[in-house]
Amino acid sequence: MSRFPRKNASGEAAIIVSEQKGIRFLHLGGNMIQSAMRVTAPNELELRYTQCMMGFMLFNPQPSEILMIGLGGGSLAKFVHSQLPETRTTVVEINPDIIRTAHSLFALPAPDDRLVILHADGAQHIQEHTQCADIIMVDGFDNDLQIPGLCSEEFYQQARETLTKRGILVINLLSRDKKLVTYLQRIETVFQNRVITLLSEIRGNLIVFAFKQSPGKLTWKTLIKHAHMLEQHHALPFPDFVSELHKSVRHKGDFLTI
Repeated sequence: MSRFPRKNASGEAAIIVSEQKGIRFLHLGGNMIQSAMRVTAPNELELRYTQCMMGFMLFNPQPSEILMIGLGGGSLAKFVHSQLPETRTTVVEINPDIIRTAHSLFALPAPDDRLVILHADGAQHIQEHTQCADIIMVDGFDNDLQIPGLCSEEFYQQARETLTKRGILVINLLSRDKKLVTYLQRIETVFQNRVITLLSEIRGNLIVFAFKQSPGKLTWKTLIKHAHMLEQHHALPFPDFVSELHKSVRHKGDFLTI
């Protein structure tokens, strides 16, 4: 395994980049993998949880504006930039070393009219912008801990205000986090229980989809048909996502009720 330490301004090794069997990994503040990239396919989503976060496409396959809080190695930003040519993505990242690392070692493209990278605090950015994003994707960790400013009830309320009328908040949580129930209760309170979850793997990441408004009455049959079409276009296992969502919902009838 190759390891490439990245130094912060104080000279401490704040970021570690490792590489094994053609896959490059980003670690922040510990051994937990924050991002992964197959060197020969830099725009693909290597980690299952990042694939699951794209599950919002089952409900909005062509958003105009996506706001991402947390950059990591830029996997989601690169995927959206390459796969959704009509979408404009703004990424807010508080650590400038991460931005530099994503550009230099993880093939993050230079900003253009469809990709904006901001060095800023994600929670503060949310406070200053309202009704500007169709999708908000939150992936903010310090090693294996949620960043407190990105999981408070106030943050979720501000995120709801930042979403457009039919917007979706997508949050990456850890299913083994001791505060998981608290986080979910906060999200459900703010979004009036219009929330569904997708478990990426056992004791792994739990992806939360919170809807500003109900997406309407959706049949599972329609969703699975839509999932197969998305799979053909984007090479992600959307039918598996529908199956996992079906397992997680309380009411198992013919309709997905959100």
